[in-house]
Amino acid sequence: MMDELTPTSFAKLVDHTVLAPTATEQDVQKICAEALQYGTASVCVNPSWIPTVAAALADSDVLSCSVAGFPLGADQPEPVAVTVRVAVEEGADEIDVVLPIGRLIDGDLGFVDDYLGNVRAACSGATLKVIIESATLSEAQIVTACERSMAAAADFVKTSTGFHASGGASPSAVALMRQTVGPDIGVKASGGIRSLSDVHAMLAAGASRLGMSATAAIIGELS
Repeated sequence: MMDELTPTSFAKLVDHTVLAPTATEQDVQKICAEALQYGTASVCVNPSWIPTVAAALADSDVLSCSVAGFPLGADQPEPVAVTVRVAVEEGADEIDVVLPIGRLIDGDLGFVDDYLGNVRAACSGATLKVIIESATLSEAQIVTACERSMAAAADFVKTSTGFHASGGASPSAVALMRQTVGPDIGVKASGGIRSLSDVHAMLAAGASRLGMSATAAIIGELS
């Protein structure tokens, strides 16, 4: 697969992303225009930009993706579910939600399950990706995070927000996540993917989606 990677096949793996708190409408529109130009899988933004993105991507194959509980994973289940529900109502096709990481580390799996269950119910058919912030977790905790995500009927597990000081995606975390969830659930590598060699490493480890803002640069490397 990696030897056959082309600008088109690469773009279809990418959630073209702008999540900076300083992002303006001009920034979001630029990302949408690039996504339409390259044919990316989605555009991933903070919730307030979903109406803008949904309008810009209307009548295209590029999906609208909203984050929720982002970037800390420290909210109560109910307000995160409301954020998800509103995002879906406003046009989000996919939801990337941050798992409550501190609760997972504490072993409070009841809270984790309640949180993810509320979010899954609020998705109303939208694709659900669960961000586990893998760089902060032990291998055993990564496995548990993936298992709880699977139990909540997540469609993907995702490595990172890209905002945590511990770092972003790593091939070892992606490989462990893929091993845990098996072939039928997506694994999204996100955070720190900036070069074609990074892309190859993540795909080789088992990633099926890539969250990144360096899409144009990688397409330039492939062209």
